[in-house]
Amino acid sequence: MVDTENICEKKPETMDVQVCHASTQKTTMIALTLKGDSTIREVIKMSQILVQHPEIDIEACKVGIFGKLKTLNTVVRQGDRVEIYRSLTADPMEARRRRSAKQQRIKSIL
Repeated sequence: MVDTENICEKKPETMDVQVCHASTQKTTMIALTLKGDSTIREVIKMSQILVQHPEIDIEACKVGIFGKLKTLNTVVRQGDRVEIYRSLTADPMEARRRRSAKQQRIKSIL
C-alpha cells in the first residue's frame, strides 16, 4: 500500500497566469509565463501593469483570483487569473435607490 500523504506533488517548472484590471476607460489583460512559486504581489510587479495603470495603488486595492478576494501574499498556481479590483464609483445603496425610483416612475407612466 502506498502512503499518499508523504508523496510530494511535483511543481511545474513554469506556469501560465494572467493579470487583469478593468478601469472605467479600458480593460487590460496580460499573460505571463513564470518560473517557480510567485505571490500575487510578485506577479503584478512582473506583469508591468502598474506602468500602464499608474493610478493603481497596489497596497490599497483589493486583489483576487477568479473573483475570490485574496491577499497580496497568496501564491498563484498554474492557470490563475490575478484580478486587481478598482474602488466602487458609486455607493451601492444609493445606486439601488436610484434604480428603484426610476422603476417607480416608469410604472406610474404605464
